[in-house]
Amino acid sequence: MPIYLDYHATTPVDPRVFAAMTPYFMEVFGNPASTSHAVGLKARAAVEQARARIAACLHATSPREIVFTSGATESNNLAIKGVARTCGPRGRHVITAVTEHKAVLNACKALQDDGYDVTLLPVQPDGRVSVADVVAALRSDTVLVSVMHANNEIGVVQEIAALGALCRARGVLLHTDATQSFGKVSVDVQALQVDLVSMSAHKMYGPKGVGALYVRSPCRLAPQLDGGGHEGGLRSGTLNVPGIVGLATAVELSCADLDQDRRKQRRLRDRVWVALREACPDVLLNGPDPLTNPEARLPNNLNVSLPAAAGAALLAAFGDEVAVSTSSACTSASGEASHVLTALGRAAGLVNLRISVGRPTTDDEIDQVVARIARSAVRA
Repeated sequence: MPIYLDYHATTPVDPRVFAAMTPYFMEVFGNPASTSHAVGLKARAAVEQARARIAACLHATSPREIVFTSGATESNNLAIKGVARTCGPRGRHVITAVTEHKAVLNACKALQDDGYDVTLLPVQPDGRVSVADVVAALRSDTVLVSVMHANNEIGVVQEIAALGALCRARGVLLHTDATQSFGKVSVDVQALQVDLVSMSAHKMYGPKGVGALYVRSPCRLAPQLDGGGHEGGLRSGTLNVPGIVGLATAVELSCADLDQDRRKQRRLRDRVWVALREACPDVLLNGPDPLTNPEARLPNNLNVSLPAAAGAALLAAFGDEVAVSTSSACTSASGEASHVLTALGRAAGLVNLRISVGRPTTDDEIDQVVARIARSAVRA
Protein backbone atom coordinates (compact mmCIF):
# COMPACT_ATOMS: atom_id res chain seq x y z
CA MET A 1 0.00 0.00 0.00
CA PRO A 2 1.52 3.35 -1.01
CA ILE A 3 1.65 6.34 1.29
CA TYR A 4 -1.69 7.96 0.52
CA LEU A 5 -1.61 11.76 0.22
CA ASP A 6 -4.72 12.34 -1.88
CA TYR A 7 -7.35 12.90 0.81
CA HIS A 8 -9.06 15.63 -1.22
CA ALA A 9 -10.02 12.99 -3.81
CA THR A 10 -11.54 10.62 -1.26
CA THR A 11 -11.00 9.26 2.23
CA PRO A 12 -11.14 5.78 3.74
CA VAL A 13 -14.21 5.01 5.81
CA ASP A 14 -13.47 5.60 9.48
CA PRO A 15 -13.87 2.34 11.44
CA ARG A 16 -16.33 4.10 13.75
CA VAL A 17 -18.43 5.08 10.74
CA PHE A 18 -18.33 1.54 9.36
CA ALA A 19 -19.41 0.11 12.71
CA ALA A 20 -22.37 2.51 12.87
CA MET A 21 -23.49 1.57 9.35
CA THR A 22 -23.19 -2.21 9.63
CA PRO A 23 -26.56 -3.05 11.27
CA TYR A 24 -28.45 -1.23 8.52
CA PHE A 25 -27.34 -3.57 5.75
CA MET A 26 -28.80 -6.85 7.05
CA GLU A 27 -30.56 -6.27 10.37
CA VAL A 28 -32.41 -2.94 10.15
CA PHE A 29 -32.87 -3.21 6.38
CA GLY A 30 -36.36 -1.77 5.94
CA ASN A 31 -37.46 0.95 3.54
CA PRO A 32 -37.97 4.14 5.59
CA ALA A 33 -40.98 4.98 3.42
CA SER A 34 -42.71 1.77 4.58
CA THR A 35 -44.32 3.14 7.72
CA SER A 36 -47.08 0.55 8.08
CA HIS A 37 -44.86 -1.94 9.92
CA ALA A 38 -42.06 -2.04 12.47
CA VAL A 39 -39.29 -2.95 9.99
CA GLY A 40 -39.84 0.22 7.99
CA LEU A 41 -40.40 2.35 11.07
CA LYS A 42 -37.02 1.33 12.50
CA ALA A 43 -35.31 2.42 9.30
CA ARG A 44 -37.26 5.68 9.30
CA ALA A 45 -36.24 6.34 12.90
CA ALA A 46 -32.57 5.87 11.96
CA VAL A 47 -32.93 8.36 9.10
CA GLU A 48 -34.64 10.97 11.26
CA GLN A 49 -32.08 10.55 14.03
CA ALA A 50 -29.32 11.06 11.45
CA ARG A 51 -31.06 14.17 10.16
CA ALA A 52 -31.23 15.61 13.67
CA ARG A 53 -27.58 14.76 14.39
CA ILE A 54 -26.38 16.53 11.24
CA ALA A 55 -28.61 19.55 11.90
CA ALA A 56 -27.16 19.87 15.40
CA CYS A 57 -23.58 19.81 14.12
CA LEU A 58 -24.38 22.50 11.55
CA HIS A 59 -26.34 24.59 14.09
CA ALA A 60 -29.36 24.41 11.81
CA THR A 61 -32.65 25.55 13.35
CA SER A 62 -34.52 22.38 12.38
CA PRO A 63 -33.70 18.83 11.23
CA ARG A 64 -36.11 19.42 8.33
CA GLU A 65 -33.48 21.74 6.87
CA ILE A 66 -31.34 18.68 6.00
CA VAL A 67 -32.14 16.99 2.68
CA PHE A 68 -30.35 13.73 1.85
CA THR A 69 -28.84 13.27 -1.61
CA SER A 70 -26.40 10.99 -3.41
CA GLY A 71 -23.48 13.38 -2.84
CA ALA A 72 -22.17 16.89 -3.43
CA THR A 73 -22.79 16.91 -7.18
CA GLU A 74 -26.48 16.27 -6.69
CA SER A 75 -26.62 18.71 -3.77
CA ASN A 76 -25.01 21.44 -5.88
CA ASN A 77 -27.42 20.83 -8.75
CA LEU A 78 -30.43 20.84 -6.46
CA ALA A 79 -29.30 24.05 -4.78
CA ILE A 80 -28.40 26.02 -7.90
CA LYS A 81 -31.07 24.84 -10.33
CA GLY A 82 -33.64 24.53 -7.56
CA VAL A 83 -33.25 28.16 -6.49
CA ALA A 84 -33.03 29.53 -10.02
CA ARG A 85 -36.11 27.72 -11.26
CA THR A 86 -38.12 28.71 -8.18
CA CYS A 87 -37.05 32.36 -8.25
CA GLY A 88 -37.30 32.77 -12.02
CA PRO A 89 -40.22 35.22 -11.89
CA ARG A 90 -38.22 37.48 -9.51
CA GLY A 91 -34.92 37.33 -11.37
CA ARG A 92 -32.73 35.18 -13.58
CA HIS A 93 -29.22 36.22 -12.56
CA VAL A 94 -26.73 33.97 -10.74
CA ILE A 95 -23.20 34.80 -9.55
CA THR A 96 -20.38 32.29 -9.08
CA ALA A 97 -16.59 32.13 -9.45
CA VAL A 98 -14.33 30.75 -12.18
CA THR A 99 -12.60 28.41 -9.71
CA GLU A 100 -15.71 26.56 -8.54
CA HIS A 101 -16.00 22.79 -8.80
CA LYS A 102 -17.33 21.60 -12.16
CA ALA A 103 -20.50 20.43 -10.40
CA VAL A 104 -21.25 24.12 -9.78
CA LEU A 105 -19.90 25.51 -13.06
CA ASN A 106 -21.75 23.00 -15.22
CA ALA A 107 -24.97 23.45 -13.25
CA CYS A 108 -24.67 27.18 -13.95
CA LYS A 109 -23.93 26.47 -17.62
CA ALA A 110 -27.14 24.45 -17.79
CA LEU A 111 -28.98 27.50 -16.49
CA GLN A 112 -27.32 29.66 -19.15
CA ASP A 113 -28.54 27.23 -21.80
CA ASP A 114 -32.05 27.80 -20.41
CA GLY A 115 -31.72 31.58 -20.74
CA TYR A 116 -30.44 32.56 -17.29
CA ASP A 117 -27.66 35.12 -16.92
CA VAL A 118 -24.58 33.87 -15.05
CA THR A 119 -21.69 36.08 -13.90
CA LEU A 120 -18.36 34.28 -13.45
CA LEU A 121 -16.17 36.24 -11.07
CA PRO A 122 -12.36 36.20 -11.34
CA VAL A 123 -10.23 35.42 -8.29
CA GLN A 124 -7.30 37.17 -6.66
CA PRO A 125 -3.75 35.75 -7.06
CA ASP A 126 -4.20 33.52 -3.98
CA GLY A 127 -7.53 32.17 -5.27
CA ARG A 128 -9.85 34.18 -3.05
CA VAL A 129 -12.99 35.80 -4.37
CA SER A 130 -13.07 39.54 -3.70
CA VAL A 131 -16.09 40.60 -1.67
CA ALA A 132 -15.94 43.91 -3.54
CA ASP A 133 -16.28 42.03 -6.83
CA VAL A 134 -19.41 40.32 -5.52
CA VAL A 135 -20.84 43.68 -4.47
CA ALA A 136 -20.15 45.07 -7.94
CA ALA A 137 -21.74 42.05 -9.64
CA LEU A 138 -24.99 42.09 -7.62
CA ARG A 139 -28.04 43.31 -9.55
CA SER A 140 -31.69 43.84 -8.83
CA ASP A 141 -32.45 40.53 -10.56
CA THR A 142 -29.76 38.48 -8.76
CA VAL A 143 -31.31 35.49 -7.01
CA LEU A 144 -28.29 33.41 -6.00
CA VAL A 145 -24.57 33.64 -5.23
CA SER A 146 -22.66 30.35 -5.14
CA VAL A 147 -19.09 30.39 -3.76
CA MET A 148 -17.44 27.27 -2.36
CA HIS A 149 -16.29 27.30 1.26
CA ALA A 150 -12.88 25.85 0.45
CA ASN A 151 -11.37 25.04 -2.93
CA ASN A 152 -10.82 21.36 -3.70
CA GLU A 153 -7.53 22.00 -5.52
CA ILE A 154 -5.66 24.86 -3.86
CA GLY A 155 -7.36 24.73 -0.45
CA VAL A 156 -8.14 28.44 -0.21
CA VAL A 157 -10.86 29.22 2.35
CA GLN A 158 -13.27 31.85 1.09
CA GLU A 159 -14.73 34.70 3.15
CA ILE A 160 -18.14 33.06 3.34
CA ALA A 161 -19.27 34.87 6.49
CA ALA A 162 -18.68 38.24 4.83
CA LEU A 163 -20.51 37.09 1.71
CA GLY A 164 -23.30 35.74 3.88
CA ALA A 165 -23.82 39.08 5.61
CA LEU A 166 -23.75 40.86 2.25
CA CYS A 167 -26.25 38.55 0.59
CA ARG A 168 -28.55 38.48 3.61
CA ALA A 169 -28.66 42.30 3.61
CA ARG A 170 -29.45 42.36 -0.12
CA GLY A 171 -32.09 39.63 -0.02
CA VAL A 172 -30.02 37.29 -2.20
CA LEU A 173 -29.61 33.60 -1.39
CA LEU A 174 -26.09 32.27 -0.76
CA HIS A 175 -25.04 28.70 -1.54
CA THR A 176 -21.67 27.26 -0.53
CA ASP A 177 -20.16 23.92 -1.47
CA ALA A 178 -18.60 22.80 1.83
CA THR A 179 -17.55 19.38 0.58
CA GLN A 180 -13.85 19.97 1.28
CA SER A 181 -14.19 22.09 4.40
CA PHE A 182 -15.98 19.62 6.68
CA GLY A 183 -13.61 18.37 9.33
CA LYS A 184 -10.94 20.94 8.46
CA VAL A 185 -12.64 24.22 9.39
CA SER A 186 -15.84 25.03 11.24
CA VAL A 187 -19.08 24.83 9.23
CA ASP A 188 -21.68 26.73 11.28
CA VAL A 189 -24.59 27.84 9.11
CA GLN A 190 -25.60 30.57 11.56
CA ALA A 191 -22.14 32.12 11.81
CA LEU A 192 -21.64 31.89 8.04
CA GLN A 193 -25.15 33.23 7.28
CA VAL A 194 -25.57 30.79 4.42
CA ASP A 195 -28.85 29.58 2.93
CA LEU A 196 -27.69 26.37 1.26
CA VAL A 197 -24.72 24.10 2.04
CA SER A 198 -23.61 21.04 0.06
CA MET A 199 -21.72 18.13 1.63
CA SER A 200 -20.51 14.64 0.72
CA ALA A 201 -19.74 11.76 3.09
CA HIS A 202 -16.76 10.31 1.24
CA LYS A 203 -14.68 13.45 1.74
CA MET A 204 -15.00 13.16 5.55
CA TYR A 205 -14.27 9.46 6.18
CA GLY A 206 -17.78 8.33 5.32
CA PRO A 207 -19.14 6.11 2.53
CA LYS A 208 -19.33 7.03 -1.14
CA GLY A 209 -22.67 7.72 -2.77
CA VAL A 210 -24.36 9.76 -0.05
CA GLY A 211 -24.47 13.44 0.86
CA ALA A 212 -26.82 16.16 1.97
CA LEU A 213 -27.97 19.68 1.27
CA TYR A 214 -28.74 22.13 4.07
CA VAL A 215 -31.69 24.29 3.00
CA ARG A 216 -32.43 27.19 5.35
CA SER A 217 -36.11 27.55 6.09
CA PRO A 218 -38.15 29.06 4.44
CA CYS A 219 -36.01 28.81 1.27
CA ARG A 220 -37.94 27.06 -1.51
CA LEU A 221 -36.40 24.86 -4.20
CA ALA A 222 -37.70 23.26 -7.38
CA PRO A 223 -36.99 19.50 -7.16
CA GLN A 224 -34.69 18.08 -9.83
CA LEU A 225 -35.93 14.47 -9.66
CA ASP A 226 -39.50 13.41 -10.35
CA GLY A 227 -40.77 10.50 -8.33
CA GLY A 228 -42.49 9.59 -5.12
CA GLY A 229 -41.91 12.88 -3.33
CA HIS A 230 -39.37 11.74 -0.73
CA GLU A 231 -37.43 14.25 1.40
CA GLY A 232 -40.30 16.69 1.65
CA GLY A 233 -40.77 16.56 -2.11
CA LEU A 234 -37.24 17.86 -2.79
CA ARG A 235 -35.47 14.60 -3.60
CA SER A 236 -37.43 11.55 -4.74
CA GLY A 237 -35.95 8.07 -4.41
CA THR A 238 -35.58 5.35 -1.79
CA LEU A 239 -33.23 6.58 0.92
CA ASN A 240 -29.80 4.99 1.42
CA VAL A 241 -30.25 4.19 5.12
CA PRO A 242 -26.75 2.74 5.81
CA GLY A 243 -25.15 5.63 3.94
CA ILE A 244 -27.22 8.23 5.76
CA VAL A 245 -26.29 6.74 9.14
CA GLY A 246 -22.66 6.75 8.00
CA LEU A 247 -22.89 10.36 6.87
CA ALA A 248 -24.31 11.46 10.22
CA THR A 249 -21.58 9.63 12.12
CA ALA A 250 -18.90 11.10 9.86
CA VAL A 251 -20.28 14.61 10.39
CA GLU A 252 -20.32 14.18 14.17
CA LEU A 253 -16.76 12.82 14.24
CA SER A 254 -15.55 15.62 11.97
CA CYS A 255 -17.00 18.21 14.35
CA ALA A 256 -15.78 16.46 17.51
CA ASP A 257 -12.26 15.81 16.19
CA LEU A 258 -11.91 19.14 14.37
CA ASP A 259 -9.29 20.80 16.55
CA GLN A 260 -7.00 17.81 16.99
CA ASP A 261 -7.25 16.80 13.32
CA ARG A 262 -6.55 20.36 12.21
CA ARG A 263 -3.45 20.74 14.42
CA LYS A 264 -1.98 17.42 13.36
CA GLN A 265 -2.66 17.85 9.65
CA ARG A 266 -1.31 21.39 9.57
CA ARG A 267 1.93 20.26 11.22
CA LEU A 268 2.41 17.40 8.76
CA ARG A 269 1.48 19.53 5.74
CA ASP A 270 3.92 22.26 6.76
CA ARG A 271 6.77 19.75 6.95
CA VAL A 272 6.13 18.76 3.34
CA TRP A 273 6.01 22.39 2.22
CA VAL A 274 9.30 23.25 3.93
CA ALA A 275 10.95 20.18 2.37
CA LEU A 276 9.72 21.14 -1.09
CA ARG A 277 11.05 24.69 -0.78
CA GLU A 278 14.46 23.38 0.25
CA ALA A 279 14.63 20.78 -2.52
CA CYS A 280 13.36 23.09 -5.28
CA PRO A 281 13.79 26.85 -4.73
CA ASP A 282 11.82 27.46 -7.95
CA VAL A 283 8.67 25.79 -6.62
CA LEU A 284 5.53 27.91 -6.96
CA LEU A 285 2.86 27.80 -4.28
CA ASN A 286 -0.76 27.82 -5.47
CA GLY A 287 -3.03 29.43 -2.90
CA PRO A 288 -2.29 31.23 0.38
CA ASP A 289 1.01 30.65 2.17
CA PRO A 290 0.40 27.96 4.80
CA LEU A 291 3.14 29.31 7.07
CA THR A 292 2.27 33.01 7.08
CA ASN A 293 -1.49 32.86 6.47
CA PRO A 294 -2.65 29.46 7.74
CA GLU A 295 -6.27 30.42 8.39
CA ALA A 296 -6.77 31.23 4.70
CA ARG A 297 -5.94 27.67 3.66
CA LEU A 298 -7.24 24.23 4.59
CA PRO A 299 -4.86 22.69 7.14
CA ASN A 300 -4.33 19.50 5.13
CA ASN A 301 -3.81 21.06 1.69
CA LEU A 302 -0.70 21.81 -0.36
CA ASN A 303 -0.77 22.63 -4.07
CA VAL A 304 2.41 23.50 -5.96
CA SER A 305 3.73 23.97 -9.47
CA LEU A 306 7.27 22.93 -10.35
CA PRO A 307 9.47 23.40 -13.41
CA ALA A 308 9.31 20.37 -15.70
CA ALA A 309 12.68 18.86 -14.73
CA ALA A 310 12.16 19.27 -10.99
CA GLY A 311 8.61 17.98 -11.23
CA ALA A 312 9.68 14.91 -13.18
CA ALA A 313 12.42 14.21 -10.64
CA LEU A 314 9.97 14.50 -7.76
CA LEU A 315 7.41 12.20 -9.38
CA ALA A 316 10.18 9.70 -10.09
CA ALA A 317 11.24 9.85 -6.43
CA PHE A 318 7.65 9.23 -5.35
CA GLY A 319 7.21 6.41 -7.87
CA ASP A 320 4.45 4.02 -6.90
CA GLU A 321 5.17 4.50 -3.22
CA VAL A 322 3.51 7.89 -2.70
CA ALA A 323 -0.01 8.59 -3.98
CA VAL A 324 -0.52 12.27 -4.85
CA SER A 325 -2.69 14.03 -7.39
CA THR A 326 -1.40 15.89 -10.42
CA SER A 327 -4.74 17.75 -10.50
CA SER A 328 -8.18 17.34 -8.96
CA ALA A 329 -9.72 13.89 -9.33
CA CYS A 330 -12.57 15.24 -11.46
CA THR A 331 -10.23 17.10 -13.80
CA SER A 332 -7.99 14.04 -14.12
CA ALA A 333 -10.96 12.03 -15.34
CA SER A 334 -11.66 14.52 -18.14
CA GLY A 335 -8.04 14.91 -19.20
CA GLU A 336 -8.38 18.70 -19.14
CA ALA A 337 -5.97 21.24 -17.68
CA SER A 338 -6.95 22.52 -14.25
CA HIS A 339 -9.32 25.46 -14.67
CA VAL A 340 -8.37 26.56 -11.15
CA LEU A 341 -4.66 26.85 -11.92
CA THR A 342 -5.45 28.45 -15.26
CA ALA A 343 -7.44 31.10 -13.39
CA LEU A 344 -4.35 31.73 -11.22
CA GLY A 345 -2.28 32.32 -14.36
CA ARG A 346 -0.10 29.21 -14.17
CA ALA A 347 1.66 28.68 -17.49
CA ALA A 348 1.63 25.44 -19.45
CA GLY A 349 4.62 23.15 -19.06
CA LEU A 350 4.69 23.13 -15.26
CA VAL A 351 4.16 20.00 -13.17
CA ASN A 352 1.28 20.64 -10.80
CA LEU A 353 0.88 18.59 -7.63
CA ARG A 354 -1.90 18.51 -5.07
CA ILE A 355 -0.76 16.93 -1.80
CA SER A 356 -3.30 16.39 0.96
CA VAL A 357 -2.73 14.70 4.30
CA GLY A 358 -5.51 13.10 6.31
CA ARG A 359 -6.63 11.72 9.63
CA PRO A 360 -4.69 8.42 9.18
CA THR A 361 -1.44 10.08 8.00
CA THR A 362 1.48 9.36 10.34
CA ASP A 363 4.73 11.11 11.18
CA ASP A 364 6.63 8.10 9.84
CA GLU A 365 4.89 8.43 6.48
CA ILE A 366 5.79 12.11 6.27
CA ASP A 367 9.39 11.25 7.24
CA GLN A 368 9.52 8.96 4.22
CA VAL A 369 7.94 11.57 1.93
CA VAL A 370 10.36 14.26 3.08
CA ALA A 371 13.29 11.89 2.45
CA ARG A 372 12.06 11.22 -1.09
CA ILE A 373 11.66 14.95 -1.71
CA ALA A 374 15.26 15.51 -0.57
CA ARG A 375 16.49 12.73 -2.89
CA SER A 376 14.66 14.29 -5.84
CA ALA A 377 16.75 17.45 -5.47
CA VAL A 378 19.92 15.44 -6.16
CA ARG A 379 18.58 14.20 -9.50
CA ALA A 380 16.85 17.40 -10.60
